Amino acid sequence: MSTLPDIAWIGLGIMGSPMSENLIRAGYDVTGHTLEKEKLDRLAAAGGRAAASIAEAVRDADMIITMVPASPQVEAVAYGPDGILENARPGALLVDMSSITPQTSVDLARNAGKKGIRVLDAPVSGGEAGAVEAALSIMVGGEAADFERAMPVFEALGRTIVLCGPHGSGQTVKAANQLVVAVNIQACAEAVVFLEKSGVDLAAALDVLGGGLAGSTVLTRKRDTFLHRDFRPGFRVDLHHKDMGIVTDAARDVGAALPVGAVVAQLVASLRAQGDGGLDHSALLRAVERLSGTRV
Repeated sequence: MSTLPDIAWIGLGIMGSPMSENLIRAGYDVTGHTLEKEKLDRLAAAGGRAAASIAEAVRDADMIITMVPASPQVEAVAYGPDGILENARPGALLVDMSSITPQTSVDLARNAGKKGIRVLDAPVSGGEAGAVEAALSIMVGGEAADFERAMPVFEALGRTIVLCGPHGSGQTVKAANQLVVAVNIQACAEAVVFLEKSGVDLAAALDVLGGGLAGSTVLTRKRDTFLHRDFRPGFRVDLHHKDMGIVTDAARDVGAALPVGAVVAQLVASLRAQGDGGLDHSALLRAVERLSGTRV
């Protein structure tokens, strides 16, 4: 009989589906719940169990993992008579891997503690490719003992796994991550337009940039996206817009100036307002093209 913890997984989107499937491949029993039947069918086809409700999914779970879009969705699945806190058993560990505000994570940990439920905030970076490849970076906030308890699960999902501090710290580091990623994508997008308008072979130029100090994970992972303008979402503009709101609000609260970040946050918001919110965040290239007169 397996000694691995039984896992309930709430949220089977672009990230949640491949992540839960990686746990199944690692030998974990995973019971999942989400609102879309086709995603529950996918989980079942991978060897998991589909639950008709959150209550059913979490009732017997040792560990509950949530991966939903934003703070309102985390609160929706956590609270209320049909939510996690009212239906999970005392002693269960709730690991929220969504990207939400640090304060939401702090509040969740406090409220869950009243029910005897332990909590970690554990947002991730790496996008869909990192989720599929089990190569995510996982930044964790919470107690060290709970972090150690969750480590085998984290190791089935990612490669860089760090306890960053108390509750909310994982979300703070994720906000900083999203700031760096957005600024990096914007810089790459501007370089692409500059290179093309200058008549340079773009593929050759990106290879050279990628091998020098200008190289980055963003440039490596988004190279073909920039070359072929294939903006199928690995991480949607809508979600990065939400994350830029989190980091700018959190920075304001602690008195940190984000002059470049503030500009990029506005560029992401503008891209979303132009109807590109469902595209991959590398579609910031489209905005630069519009500003440069190469796209209507």
